[in-house]
Amino acid sequence: MNTITLENVIEYIENLSIEEQEELFELIKKRRIERRRSEIAENAKKTFETLEQGTAVRGNVQELKSYLSSDEEE
Repeated sequence: MNTITLENVIEYIENLSIEEQEELFELIKKRRIERRRSEIAENAKKTFETLEQGTAVRGNVQELKSYLSSDEEE
């Protein structure tokens, strides 16, 4: 398998024109935003599923901390 190091990638990017670098950075930024949106959507989906199943834990911050602490002790 042919592996590419981060150093090789940086060197390659530095050899691109300024315009190509800007285009690459914008593309990476957009893809990261889309990935994060997907993660948020997946988390929301799981949250709604737990609400529908009645397994969601509700409460204020102190109650949730207490709940999580008791989970660790078991």
